[in-house]
Amino acid sequence: MSAPRANVLLDDRTVEFILYEMLDAEALCNLPDFGEHNRHTFDLFLTSARTLARRVLFPNYRTIDAAPPVLRDGRVYVHPLLKTAWPQLVDLGLISATRGPEVGGAQLPLLVASLASAYLMAGNLSAYGFIGLTSGAAHLLEAFGSTELKARFMAPLYAGEWTGTMALTEPHAGSSLGDIRTRATPTRAGHHLIRGEKVFISAAAHDLAPNVVQMVLARADGAPAGSHGVSLFAVPNRREEDGTLVDNDVAVSGLVHKIGWRGLPSCVLRFGERDDCHGWLVGEPNRGLGQMFQMMNEARIMVGLNGVATASVAYQEALGYARERTQGRLQSQRDPESPQVPLLAHADVRRMLLRQKAIVEGGLALLASTARLADLAAHATDAEERQRAKLLLDLLTPVAKSFPAEAGFESTVLALQVHGGYGYSSEYLPEAFLRDSKLNSLHEGTTGIQGLDLLGRKAVAGGGAALHALSDEVSRTLARARACELDPTWAEQLAEALAELVETTTALAARGAAGDVDSMLAHSHDYLTLFGLVAVGWQWLTMACVAQEALRRGGKDEAQAFYRGKLAAAQYWAVTELPRVAGLAALCRSAEGSFSRLEPDWL
Repeated sequence: MSAPRANVLLDDRTVEFILYEMLDAEALCNLPDFGEHNRHTFDLFLTSARTLARRVLFPNYRTIDAAPPVLRDGRVYVHPLLKTAWPQLVDLGLISATRGPEVGGAQLPLLVASLASAYLMAGNLSAYGFIGLTSGAAHLLEAFGSTELKARFMAPLYAGEWTGTMALTEPHAGSSLGDIRTRATPTRAGHHLIRGEKVFISAAAHDLAPNVVQMVLARADGAPAGSHGVSLFAVPNRREEDGTLVDNDVAVSGLVHKIGWRGLPSCVLRFGERDDCHGWLVGEPNRGLGQMFQMMNEARIMVGLNGVATASVAYQEALGYARERTQGRLQSQRDPESPQVPLLAHADVRRMLLRQKAIVEGGLALLASTARLADLAAHATDAEERQRAKLLLDLLTPVAKSFPAEAGFESTVLALQVHGGYGYSSEYLPEAFLRDSKLNSLHEGTTGIQGLDLLGRKAVAGGGAALHALSDEVSRTLARARACELDPTWAEQLAEALAELVETTTALAARGAAGDVDSMLAHSHDYLTLFGLVAVGWQWLTMACVAQEALRRGGKDEAQAFYRGKLAAAQYWAVTELPRVAGLAALCRSAEGSFSRLEPDWL
């Protein structure tokens, strides 16, 4: 086993490139809500995050992964190193970083906070999970909670005194949230009595903080069946009585042992075994699912970032290994006494590393672009600009979740492959990264659910208004590419792929409008894949334009190499990935039915 190698987690220069050269984060400071910020404050926050990730989270990653949480006498205990890291994560201010000063936040753009978060995720997903879930729960209370609930629950969450999570899934229902059975009975005291069972609830119990506030979906007595009868409740593990915290009848009946994210407890919960579990209604009754979608959509983007972050730390690990490890000789070197060459000298290793680079940096750009849309949707001063940004945000959210989850896993597989025989041994990190990475295609809705959401709702809503908006954005990038004299085939490939996407969407929407919904959605997974290829192709062509324009301005050799690396990855995506779109589009339009016609007894 080799000595531990310094891993930068994410490439700082690429983060700077995406943030300032590609997306012009400084322009967001012209919006009133971000007027107190500038590049200096952005860089300070990024530096603090990457320092914590590199010095605290990542060095402890392997130790925490090897010793998952334990359930003992009804209580959940996490690794002591997480207890050391938690106060430092809280002090970073990330829980409320994007919220306003009225709730103690820094009002940072989500774009900046997301890239800062990516370092922490790459350092240790489990540690970051407590922060992300707490922030989402607090924001849900901020958006829909009463003044009293905000004081009772939101304030300690944003302060990091307590943690939060969401409790949705039930054993019999899975992702079908309209079928939940957890009950909520109103009382004269103003709260509800909660009874039911939830599973796979991340960070639902631990010893990092004295309390956890669960955002629970439940059905109030007398509510209608289905998703229209679901309400949202704040249910703490411990409730306050006379100034002290007492047990709130929330029991952990078991832990789920996931293949990855081993530091973050995944709990089986039972509410109200003694008929004494108090929950407080958040927002309007029977509107819980719609309200919860705020946190779920935030979590989808978070999971997309998880996918990119894990793929990135795995890529950096493989890149460092390929530079140091010597093995074999080039085919042109016949002398057996000549020195062995680094793995990086072999063309197939460079192929794998370039593919990882294209996935990681393309996915990071897509997530950053999505975060910037969220900033504009919430904070732009022009109503039309806010609406357009929201259209694009809604359209891209399932793609921003699923592409990094699926392609990020593939990228992590390649990182393991670069390590060769050492790759599948637990003494080397890619094996653990691979386990962590797999969870992202399952968390916050499986890839299949994201495909149904994208094609069944987002792409066809409003007569395809969001897709038309995306087409306009891509068309502007195509014009920029032609103006800066990039290889014209790159823009041609993206233009053809975009045309295939629009044509396929139009054809499938027509089937749905005619009542043939099953045929329309039969290949929604393939549709999601082709959409991701186009979306990332758009990001890479944009990055290629920025790099080409920078090269024209000249500069130091080191900068030249950085930009030429971007052009190489953009070329790879254009000539290797975008041609796949035509075949996927044809498959979607064909409604090929080998699996949809499959009878259970044929298997």
